[in-house]
Amino acid sequence: MKVRRFRTGEGRALLRPWAESDATPSVTDTLADLRRVAASDRARCLVAEIDRRVVGSVIATFDGWRGNIYRLAVHPEHRRRGVARALVAEAERAFARWGVRRITALVEKDHPWATGFWKAAGYDPDRRITRFIRNMNRDGAKVP
Repeated sequence: MKVRRFRTGEGRALLRPWAESDATPSVTDTLADLRRVAASDRARCLVAEIDRRVVGSVIATFDGWRGNIYRLAVHPEHRRRGVARALVAEAERAFARWGVRRITALVEKDHPWATGFWKAAGYDPDRRITRFIRNMNRDGAKVP
């Protein structure tokens, strides 16, 4: 297995594992949004590759306040083999280089395999905070 940075031209190869791993689709699951993340100096989109096939991913960003982890996804056929841990370890190395002292991971609470992973990886659920969202289109208007 190899963990490396996502390359802009392989967006479709990245979106496929998200769908195959039952990640809930989002308005930001687009090729344009992946290109924007890849171009940012405060974001790392990382992929796990086995036999030249993308089998997992994670997005790590630093907003100047804390590190944020999004879209940790591993194809079901490759789970429980260290893929997610390798992706998170590489994200944590990026956070260390940026001087991050606190990391937040967005995790789908209705996916027990996901919440179980994060607990096993030493992350604690934050019972004090509920997430509120608003989806916007490219023109800045609210969308459902």
